[in-house]
Amino acid sequence: QVQLVESGGGLVRAGGSLRLSCAASGRITVINSMNWYRQAPGKQRELVTSITTSGSTNYADSVKGRFTISRDNAKNTVYLQMERLKPEDSAVYYCWARIWGTDLGDYWGQGTRVTVSS
Repeated sequence: QVQLVESGGGLVRAGGSLRLSCAASGRITVINSMNWYRQAPGKQRELVTSITTSGSTNYADSVKGRFTISRDNAKNTVYLQMERLKPEDSAVYYCWARIWGTDLGDYWGQGTRVTVSS
């Protein structure tokens, strides 16, 4: 059984910073891509950023230059450093990973809420 557990969400003022973490645990052989998504109230879940095993990254235009994704393969953990936060960044943030355990599967974390006050 593979699990993803996020941490690091909270309340921050506009212009502030937060760092989210997502740790994978369980029977893991290889973790392929790791992504961060977010879902604001009344909106669809959207892809924020992704990182491959080799470290290649992609970002949504709305967060480019402000958010940074990174991963520690030894710890099976992906991070999201968020800078210069805006109220429109408020959402529940979810991590996702494609993982080879006993077989290949896609896994979601439980989500962590980020609230940015103006």
